[in-house]
Amino acid sequence: MQKRGQGAPMVETIGKRISRWGEGPVWYDDVLWYVDIEGHEICSLNPKTGEENSWEVGERVGFAIPRAKGGILMGGDNGLAFFDLDTGEKTPLIDPEPEKKPDNRFNDGKCDPQGRLWAGTISTVKKEGDATLYRLDTEKELTVQFPNVTNSNGLCWTKDGSAMFYIDTPSKKIRRFDFDGATGEISNESIAVDTVAWEGSPDGMTIDENDHLWVAFCRGSAVRCFDPESAELLDTIEIPVTGPTSCIFGGDDLSTLYITSGKFPNLEEEGAGAVYACTPGVRGRPSVPYAG
Repeated sequence: MQKRGQGAPMVETIGKRISRWGEGPVWYDDVLWYVDIEGHEICSLNPKTGEENSWEVGERVGFAIPRAKGGILMGGDNGLAFFDLDTGEKTPLIDPEPEKKPDNRFNDGKCDPQGRLWAGTISTVKKEGDATLYRLDTEKELTVQFPNVTNSNGLCWTKDGSAMFYIDTPSKKIRRFDFDGATGEISNESIAVDTVAWEGSPDGMTIDENDHLWVAFCRGSAVRCFDPESAELLDTIEIPVTGPTSCIFGGDDLSTLYITSGKFPNLEEEGAGAVYACTPGVRGRPSVPYAG
C-alpha cells in the first residue's frame, strides 16, 4: 500500500453527471450505484460502457441499495421504501421518525454480510443526539441499534464478520463493535480511530481486503485510510474538491476506489458533485445486496 509521500494514486472523474450532493456509493452487478441526495435521484454508472441512468424519487434520498430480488431498497425523507427501477413505483415500508419531519431523514445505509440493512438518520438542523442507527432484518422488521447520534454515517464490517465499524460524523470518531452475524447484534463498543487531528469530518466509509478503513473527509478534500487496530494513518488520497462524501471499491477485481462528492452552495468549485476514481494499490470487498 502506498504511504503519503510515496506518490499518490491519480484521481480522475468518471461519468458526466454532476450531482448536487452525491452520496452512498455501492458496487453491484458491475454497476456503480449512488444517490444525489438534494437532487432527489437514484443514480447508476457503468464505468466500462459509460452508460449513466437516474431515477427521480420525489424526496431527498440518503441511500439506495440493490435488492437480491431486484429493485432498490432506499431511505430518505419519508423513511424506508422499495423502489422499482422499471416502473418508478415506490412502495413505502416504514418511517420510524414521522414526528421529526422535516428536520430528520435517513442518511447513510449499508448491508451487513448476511444481507440485513443498517441505516441511520440525520438531524439536518444538527440537534445533538436526535438521530438513530437502525437495523432492518430480512423479514422487514426494524429495530433500534444505536440511539442518540446526530449524523449517522459510514458503516462497514471486517472480512471475518466479527466486527462492525460506524461513524456518527460530529463525534469525529470511528466506533468499533463486536458483531454477531447469526443474530445481527452489536456489543462491546470502543473507539477504533479518533479523527479529530485531521482536517474535515469523517463521512462515508468502506473497508479493504486487509480490514483497513477508507474514510471520506467532507470539508477535508481527502479520503484517508486507517488501520483500526493501531489507529495509524496509512494513506491519504487528495480529492480536488472540498466535499468528498463517501467511497466504495469496485471494478473487475475490486481494485478501483470510487468516490462521490457534493457541491457546497457557497463555493464555486470545478468538479464538485462529480464521481472520482483511483487505484490505491489494494482491493476492496464486494458490496452486499439487501436479502429481504
